[in-house]
Amino acid sequence: MTRLSADPHLEQCPDFTSTDLQSSCAPLLGPSTTDEQAAAILTTIWTATNSTLRIRWQGQLAADALAAAEEQRIIDEASTQHVAAEKLQADLLAEEDKKKNRLHHIPIPDRPCPTRASEAILVSDFALRKLDKVQFIELYYWTNKGLADARLNFHTTDDDSLVPTTATDGSTTWIAANAACPASGVIADHLLAPLDFSHAIPRFIASLQQRGWDSSRVLMLANFFGALMSHTYWTSDNALERHALLAYQEEQRRAWHQAIPLPAGAWNIALIDEVELSRTFDRLYHAERERADLDFEFKVRSFILKFQIDINVVCFISTCYPHLLS
Repeated sequence: MTRLSADPHLEQCPDFTSTDLQSSCAPLLGPSTTDEQAAAILTTIWTATNSTLRIRWQGQLAADALAAAEEQRIIDEASTQHVAAEKLQADLLAEEDKKKNRLHHIPIPDRPCPTRASEAILVSDFALRKLDKVQFIELYYWTNKGLADARLNFHTTDDDSLVPTTATDGSTTWIAANAACPASGVIADHLLAPLDFSHAIPRFIASLQQRGWDSSRVLMLANFFGALMSHTYWTSDNALERHALLAYQEEQRRAWHQAIPLPAGAWNIALIDEVELSRTFDRLYHAERERADLDFEFKVRSFILKFQIDINVVCFISTCYPHLLS
């Protein structure tokens, strides 16, 4: 349908009785139709036509309004999507920058210097990097000796020395050389003294919190260590039972870390597996028995060998130098 170019509401009905419009009335004139009647008929026709055009005009205005609203909606939606895309891109770039320059984005609280700042622990960069990767790391790094080693390396290592390494996303990054190598003389968890183990636990948990670990995982590990230190083996007079508890801790925590990225996932490590703990004790017990048996066998063989040597010496002397025995 052809669009209307003018508002019909603004049009005025012509005066069909005027001499200028006599030609319009002429076709309607007849024996029974006067000039006035013809003008009235034309006026009625014009009024009806104008009313129809007015209705079309209102519909046209409504359609134009809907089209304009839809066009504006599309423009607004495109603008919103563009802004959202720019924000997402900016967020991704900011997140990437935080990963690459983590130290630049660590918030510094507005507070005075802590009164005991000199007593703050300094943990090995290598150990902290393991925590950032959610990988197993020995508790040795949080013992007194491990912290002393970290402080010594902090003062003696060239911090400008960098080595390439693979980040968690597969990209290559450069890190300090002392963060790429484990400390020398690391003691495995199952060989730690119970006192060193108990010293390391609160420091280890604090490091997990400082490195941004999920609170549920931190709580799970804290409960795990608490369950170990409240176990009957922990206060046992039997050194082998204490050793079994430390060995169980190391094996379970190592397996737990390895299981986290796997499809099946990890488990609640805080739930002590008494069956596995008993197996660990049995394995250590049998290993200790084998060692004791080997030591005993070695002593017996040494005694027999010495006895045989003594007999041979006596026989030799009695044969070659009998006067020495008289």
